[in-house]
Amino acid sequence: MIDAKLITQLREKTGAGIVDVKAALEEVGGDMNAAEELLRKKGILKAGKKSDRVAGEGIVYSYIHGNKKVGVMVELRCETDFVARTDGFTQLAHDIALHIAAMNPLFLDETQVPQELIDKEREIYKAELEGSNKPEEIMNKILDGKIAKFFTDICLMKQGFVKDEETTIEDLVKGGIAKMGENIQIKRFVRFHLGQE
Repeated sequence: MIDAKLITQLREKTGAGIVDVKAALEEVGGDMNAAEELLRKKGILKAGKKSDRVAGEGIVYSYIHGNKKVGVMVELRCETDFVARTDGFTQLAHDIALHIAAMNPLFLDETQVPQELIDKEREIYKAELEGSNKPEEIMNKILDGKIAKFFTDICLMKQGFVKDEETTIEDLVKGGIAKMGENIQIKRFVRFHLGQE
């Protein structure tokens, strides 16, 4: 029998429904952390199913850093005006904008990175590895790993969230989808820094 206090605590923490929370706690024998992880995994699976639904509503959120020298605007989309007006959706937009201000991503995801930039980086990495006498198969794996790391440096969705490095921005959005029950998408963003073109 799962303690009602545990159910309440986990509901408040995750925003998941009572039935899901109780089932998760029962499945992991009352372990709060394991239950939260299980709910997150299930939520992310649900989020994947929602990703093909039309996200025609949302907000444009602006954030100005305390020093008044960095500003961000982000367009965050969802399916309904109801969700767009919730505190949870606004908080998600705020967290994303705060992250953009701090980490300065250049692109939304890897699909927006120009091929010539990827090729240029690959050539630089290849030159670094010349003379290492590694087999070609190993060299290609190393190059692929370096390109993947390059994407995490410049692509918003692949970056570790500034408040929690273990969570990527992609995970953050998927968590929002799981909590709010709607498809959520970052459509675009712009970052301003005083004195930079």
